[in-house]
Amino acid sequence: MKWMKRTPGPAAQAVQTAPAGTPFPAIGGYVPLGPGERRLYDALREAVPVIDAAVEKIIRLTGGFAVRCEGAAQRELDGFLRSVPVNSAGMGVQSFLDGYLSQLLTYGNAVGEMVPGGGTIAALYNASLDDVELRRKTPLKTEIYRREAGGSVKIRYPELTFCSALNPPPGSAHGVSLLRGLPFVSGILVQIYNTIGVNWERTGSVRFAVTYKPSGDAADRAYAKERAQQIASEWGRAMRKDSVSDFVAVGDVNIRAIGADSQILDSEVPVRQMLEQIVAKLGLPPFLLGLSWSSTERMSGQQADILTSELEAYRRLLTPVIDKICSLWLALNGYDRRCEVIWDNITLQDETELANARLLNARAAQIEAALPK
Repeated sequence: MKWMKRTPGPAAQAVQTAPAGTPFPAIGGYVPLGPGERRLYDALREAVPVIDAAVEKIIRLTGGFAVRCEGAAQRELDGFLRSVPVNSAGMGVQSFLDGYLSQLLTYGNAVGEMVPGGGTIAALYNASLDDVELRRKTPLKTEIYRREAGGSVKIRYPELTFCSALNPPPGSAHGVSLLRGLPFVSGILVQIYNTIGVNWERTGSVRFAVTYKPSGDAADRAYAKERAQQIASEWGRAMRKDSVSDFVAVGDVNIRAIGADSQILDSEVPVRQMLEQIVAKLGLPPFLLGLSWSSTERMSGQQADILTSELEAYRRLLTPVIDKICSLWLALNGYDRRCEVIWDNITLQDETELANARLLNARAAQIEAALPK
């Protein structure tokens, strides 16, 4: 008998931008000042729902895309774009780009990696910015380092990674978060909301001031403390939720709700002022965030056009990433690595405007052709 030996298939390479384990958590947990700013932006998205909704809507409105290539590789490339594993539970390049754009908008930088395996791209990975460090080696080149205990280590295969920066300052490898400038106004907004909640909590759970004024009788003044305690005890028993009883008092007793005379400030104007600053920074029309501010139809159309230009700018940041993924996949599978990224139209309104533009151009060309020369 001959024993048949099975040759194991090539396993996927380990993710090189993932954090390395360390037996010293205190040392390994040390990070520079940068992650503090990232935690601040995470807290902003959690504390102010408008900010989180705006970032998610920008990601959704960026839309889908298609990649065109030559030859028989088109069908296989489409299958790869739909089914490539992403991180630990995602699938498809669109899922990877959603996380990549979310990281880019929130922190100003995004880092991703192509994990090879089986002679092709086995998976895509969104690296956490807490696990990597960006260093500007030259004015035209940025290198990625993986943070480990005691220092940072340069990754071995930089051609498998990509990094994007959102509006980086000149001479810097670090981008600027879309949420930069919002902590101050967001802090005021959260403080107003917290005050509103405290006021309504006090309104729902009323506190009372029970005042007993003894008469001129000597015996009444001598036992004023005991009678005041007895009145307070009976009033507390009458106000309990689990009992229904009357409150009977003799003498000069005054009962008032604490804070009933204070005026609750109108929060509509300051809240709108803070929301206007937030919406202006995020670049979304107010009606997309559920803010029913007065606006005309023409103004809404202009806001939609401005939003289209914003989304086009984000698409220009994502196009090189898509092109790098697809060109490497085509090269590893023996195809011509030339490809073209074609984005979908952002809205149905864009389709209508483009159709009307083509119709008007065709009519103009027809009229010009009919004119006598």
